[in-house]
Amino acid sequence: MNIWGEITGYAAGICTALCFLPQTIKTIITKNVRDLSFWSYLFYCLGILLWIIYGFCIGSVQMVLFNTFSVIFAGIILAMIIFYRRR
Repeated sequence: MNIWGEITGYAAGICTALCFLPQTIKTIITKNVRDLSFWSYLFYCLGILLWIIYGFCIGSVQMVLFNTFSVIFAGIILAMIIFYRRR
């Protein structure tokens, strides 16, 4: 096992998983989804779900773990887009 490869994988995963956290927090607080793209978030969430499935298939803990966080944060935003645009 290459320790630097593992460290890089975890660092990349943390950065990727946390990239939607600020937008998620801002969207929850402001409830403003007017400028957010439904289709972008939909396709992003679908893509991340596929990465999670792939991660399970190849046995990659990092891929499953960090993509799960990513899809949760992006999924919250997607749900808010759907909810607040219907109001």
